[in-house]
Amino acid sequence: MPKNLEATIEISAPPERVWAVVSDLRRMSEFSPQCVRMVALGAPKAGTWTINLNRDGKKYWPTTARIVRYEPNQALAFRINENRSVWSYTLERTETGTLLIERRDVPNGTTWFSRRAIKAALGGEHPFEEALVCGMNETLGKIKNAVEARV
Repeated sequence: MPKNLEATIEISAPPERVWAVVSDLRRMSEFSPQCVRMVALGAPKAGTWTINLNRDGKKYWPTTARIVRYEPNQALAFRINENRSVWSYTLERTETGTLLIERRDVPNGTTWFSRRAIKAALGGEHPFEEALVCGMNETLGKIKNAVEARV
């Protein structure tokens, strides 16, 4: 059974600056090692669909998602249609800036097809989830660098 995953980072900037980077979905591929492209079909808000291209090494696969939470300066979440996982970014104001939390939640498990594909093509659930956590930490580090450098 897939697990919920989480990574956090402290960013020395107010939530408004962090949000400006996190909510720009066109930049997702700049930060995430798995995302090649994320295209919103309309202005990002709750209900907006996205088309995504992902990769793991030389393996590529498309996904679609729907934004399920869009609260400026607070939270962004999208549900991947192909596997039912929910990816989210939550921003919490701190004394020195913002705590940014990235999560992958699987409240109802994933699809049979997704589990089979992970086993057959991505090394199995445990190694895949370890790679996801490493990727989440990499993503947050790159977001931190972009925000703090004001890029």
